[in-house]
Amino acid sequence: MRHLRIGPHGSERPAVMATDGTVYDLSGVTTDIDAAFLSGGGIERTRQALDDGGLPQVTDPHQQRVGPPVASPGKIVGIGLNYLDHAAESGACPPNEPIAFLKPSDTVVGPEDDVVIPPHSTKTDHEVELAVVIGSTARYLSSTEEARRSVAGYTVANDVSEREFQLERGGQWEKGKSCETFTPLGPWLVTGEDADAAQADVRLWVNGALVQSGNTSNMIFGVEYLVYYLSHFMVLHPGDVVITGTPAGVAMGRPGQPYLRPGDTMELAIDGLGRQRQQLVAA
Repeated sequence: MRHLRIGPHGSERPAVMATDGTVYDLSGVTTDIDAAFLSGGGIERTRQALDDGGLPQVTDPHQQRVGPPVASPGKIVGIGLNYLDHAAESGACPPNEPIAFLKPSDTVVGPEDDVVIPPHSTKTDHEVELAVVIGSTARYLSSTEEARRSVAGYTVANDVSEREFQLERGGQWEKGKSCETFTPLGPWLVTGEDADAAQADVRLWVNGALVQSGNTSNMIFGVEYLVYYLSHFMVLHPGDVVITGTPAGVAMGRPGQPYLRPGDTMELAIDGLGRQRQQLVAA
């Protein structure tokens, strides 16, 4: 199943896309796709409602804005240098343990919303990433199997980063990760049984040119291990999002290539999880 949220910013309503591409309104099942929905059996209720055939169809869904597929994540946990090729292009050794950082949840926007380049930014960069949405509380997990059961599903994320802020201004990475609009998310939350997160192609284009191309099978630390590992340092709550790292091809790793500028367009895709498209605008 593909859960999504459609409508204007702040007024999105829940919906689900069936396997034939038809979009149905979920307002009669839940008020939103949020922590309460994920932890309270919302996915099962959606499946039952689809089987029963009583959901109203959304008219002209492709003419409506698509919002982030999860409302108000409690936190976004980023994983750095989780692909060997990205670590190499960054001039870093592959990590022995996952590198974790936090992004504010108010950086989240929809998959086709504009991305704002901060004032005085010269090194705004892109990172296409598999995003994991937590469905049940993960605390001091004892196995990767427990971690798998804690995952509600997957979506696409763009971990937009300002490299000067991140690497040249002192302190921690959060400076370059926390600007407004820096986490486009969506279009869909795809449940675990409907997505092959371990073998998915991950791609990003800038102005029509393919610059990032990888596969999640090349992650150093896989999804289940990441959730298991993180649960020993923080509690992962329903609705939290873990973004799992990016393959090579970011602007930072391509000497002589320009960073993002106003008017540029980013397009992202992950097999089975859909596509994103954002335009860069000046603050």
